[in-house]
Amino acid sequence: MTVDAREQPPPNPDAVPLLAPRDGVPDVIADGEALAATVAAFAAGNGPVAVDAERASGYRYSQRAYLVQLRREGAGTALIDPIACPDLSTLGTALAQTEWVLHAAAQDLVCLREVGLAPSRIFDTELGGRLAGYARVGLGPMVEELLGYSLEKGHSADDWSTRPLPEPWLRYAALDVELLVDLRDAVHRDLHQQGKLAWAEQEFAAVLAAAPHPPRAEPWRRTSGIHKVRKARNLAVVRALWEHRDMLARRRDMTPGRVLPDSAIIEASISLPETVQQLRAVPGFSGRTRSVDAVGYLAALRSALQLPDSQLPSTQPVHDGPPPAKSWERSAPEAAARLAAARPAVAAIADEHLIPVENLLSPDLLRRLCWTPPADLDDEVISETLRSSGARAWQVELTAHVIGAALRREAGRPASL
Repeated sequence: MTVDAREQPPPNPDAVPLLAPRDGVPDVIADGEALAATVAAFAAGNGPVAVDAERASGYRYSQRAYLVQLRREGAGTALIDPIACPDLSTLGTALAQTEWVLHAAAQDLVCLREVGLAPSRIFDTELGGRLAGYARVGLGPMVEELLGYSLEKGHSADDWSTRPLPEPWLRYAALDVELLVDLRDAVHRDLHQQGKLAWAEQEFAAVLAAAPHPPRAEPWRRTSGIHKVRKARNLAVVRALWEHRDMLARRRDMTPGRVLPDSAIIEASISLPETVQQLRAVPGFSGRTRSVDAVGYLAALRSALQLPDSQLPSTQPVHDGPPPAKSWERSAPEAAARLAAARPAVAAIADEHLIPVENLLSPDLLRRLCWTPPADLDDEVISETLRSSGARAWQVELTAHVIGAALRREAGRPASL
């Protein structure tokens, strides 16, 4: 569901600013003794446990957690330093049978599992909000709309690998879990009233069961500005410079863009400097560290220029599945017609149930189905195709018939079977 910005509800003028946790900002848990006490307290707590994690995505190469926040009735709030306490499996075991409440759970589950926190049951307030039809599903807007409090903003993009963590950041982190269980209860109530709770439970289970994303086949093609590079030989230089930068970023645990901006890679791939001095003159390669790195980058560039033609990358990216839909009308008009018929049919179902269309059915799944439809287009075959591609039971129930009808019309067959 694409919600026009004019339809977004305005901020609640009566929202009460939430400036500090009700129990104060707790001390950061950074040793085994304090962790053991926390495990005992949370094991003895009641009801769901609110969980959040802070990473340093804009600063570090890794996606590890640099702070873990929890709150549970009867236990209060805990802020845990997973660098000082890298094994939190005892806490994970103590909470194994408890429902964990997270906001946008898919973003945090990987880094939580890395430190031994692996839930068996979750409630995702962000995903639940999408299914409930909320126009704004950020944590702050949802707390404001449903609970009447406004949360502090401003520290989510900070460098959480900083030590010691500043007190304002810790207060912000504690507030992120302060009302998360209350928010869960409000979303749960709305989902139940709308008859969508079973749908949400299937989605939560799918998030938990989802396998890690496989590595991209050609991640260097995501270099910003690569559309300016047209020739295969120059693309080989982009690849070589990207891979050298990635090696440096991993070694230094820095986000790649802080090691060298994409713009520098693109400029060097077009201008093809021949000496270290010429490379250092390319914008982005200046500065003490980058100037030293220039020797390695130039070696990578020269290596790419010496590759035989058979080892050059294609000027067209490799697609896992069908090509971008915008090219179908020219290259595959029948598939384009199928997609043009199926998309609005699915969108209508999404609008009827006030669900974002991407949550009703993965756009990629629909594109793949329209690109290579089964030979038999009856509803049961369409249903099985959707199920085998990862669609949940509630999604299949809502969409299989309308997709099948649309594909049958395009094939010149009766729409109803």
